[in-house]
Amino acid sequence: MAAVDDLLRELGYNTLRTIGEGAYSKVKMATSSKYNCKVAIKIIDKRKVPTVYTTKFLPCELDILRKIRHPNIIMAFEFIEISNGLHFIVMELCLTDLLQLVQKADRLSDVNARRLFKQMTKAIKYLHEHHVAHRDLKCENILITSDHNAKITDFSFGIMFPNGSELCTTYCGSPGYASPEVQQHIPYDPRKCDIWSLGIILYVMVIGKMPMFDNGDLRALPRILQVTVMFPEATEVEANCKSLIKDILQYNPNDRPDILTLMKKDWLLAA
Repeated sequence: MAAVDDLLRELGYNTLRTIGEGAYSKVKMATSSKYNCKVAIKIIDKRKVPTVYTTKFLPCELDILRKIRHPNIIMAFEFIEISNGLHFIVMELCLTDLLQLVQKADRLSDVNARRLFKQMTKAIKYLHEHHVAHRDLKCENILITSDHNAKITDFSFGIMFPNGSELCTTYCGSPGYASPEVQQHIPYDPRKCDIWSLGIILYVMVIGKMPMFDNGDLRALPRILQVTVMFPEATEVEANCKSLIKDILQYNPNDRPDILTLMKKDWLLAA
């Protein structure tokens, strides 16, 4: 990556260290002389990624990042394309991610979890109202700022749906967070997949680990109409929080709340 570091230096960014790495990209922390602050730079080498990513997913990610502005969604400052196939997305830098925060604390208190989860739901409400779905929500894609606010990041699998009613057939997302219909390769409403992923994230925040279901592996359940999430007996979680998680993690996507209904649940309305 020395050549990339040199190129970024010419563009006014002094790279410090790698802070993240995905299937198709790497993220580096850098100082910016232009913005006079530290930034995160997502580096994509189009020569090393599948054609479908460069022709389908990357253009959509760039369109989404250019259009959205919300306090709980990561902000992109600059988009740079180099003639040799390199793409740089310069973004605001956060302190950590939600997974690291949970791992450090073992689990979050209901108070802290509620505050962060409210912010996530506000961001998803904004996205869905603007006909955007994330499709890869997970703890690693929820960044935490130095003042303990949540910001959704990584729109690599984001999709724009102008009519609001199309079903998707691109089966993406992350193991453990993807909804049953995605895992079974059934055409799906991307908004309901975002809702499912939010339920998994909330469970991880208040329990400290991934959920277990009474029927085991969701991918092996094409004929089962319902699964029930299980909670460890020793973990104290508010009853309204458990109820919310159960409402979200419905096997049938039609039984899951939309984002507006979710935001009106008792646990989220509590002070």
